[in-house]
Amino acid sequence: MSDANKVRATSAVQPLLQAKGVTMRFGGVTAVRDVDFSLQEVELRCLIGPNGAGKSTFFKMLTGQLRASEGSIHFRNTDISKSIPHQIARLGVGIKTQVPNVFNALTVRENIFIGAARKKSLAHANRIVEETMVRLQLDRIADRIVGQLAHGQRQWVEIATVLAQEPELILLDEPAAGMNHEEVVRTAELIKEINKTTALVVVEHDMPFIRMIARTVTVFSQGQVLVEGPVDTVLSDQRVKDVYLGRKAA
Repeated sequence: MSDANKVRATSAVQPLLQAKGVTMRFGGVTAVRDVDFSLQEVELRCLIGPNGAGKSTFFKMLTGQLRASEGSIHFRNTDISKSIPHQIARLGVGIKTQVPNVFNALTVRENIFIGAARKKSLAHANRIVEETMVRLQLDRIADRIVGQLAHGQRQWVEIATVLAQEPELILLDEPAAGMNHEEVVRTAELIKEINKTTALVVVEHDMPFIRMIARTVTVFSQGQVLVEGPVDTVLSDQRVKDVYLGRKAA
């Protein structure tokens, strides 16, 4: 095999996102311990676990909100272990935290334009805005003031703003939090639509929502990965049931 073919073969199997031996300590408390994690191109991965399991801390390390005490995190072979959120975003990672981060005084279209215009020319940004609104079915409320929208709609606007930046990976922290059933179903539809072209990592604790969107699930318990695999297999695992019932996993 030629050197060029070797490079292509290596890049073909290289994970989009990879964490190795990641540990996070807060003083004498270890919140995340020696976690290995990898995500492939256009993969959707759900991170689940009970409160205090370490999943949110791990998410914050992926987004640059926290710096790992040990280990490394790579995005497309670039070490982002010591990067801050805006540096990670520039590499092609979209970040959506749990609390909506939108401009309440602006319209839906204006919010999404702000996301698109960060990296694009004016003409390209305007085209991306229109395409994104149609894709996520927000065109019907394009001229509504975001601060006057329902909670679920405001979450969708922020997701659209992130998507308009055309990232290769989107990190979502509890996107269904605080939503009613209809909003949860709609959010699941949006995530599945986005996943046709973009990889996602979703941190969530709502099991019905997880069943709507997940194919592969990583379960955190006591700061470590307890089990990982297909959603039906994982959610039927007795260890996972014990963790969610408050019993100590074997």
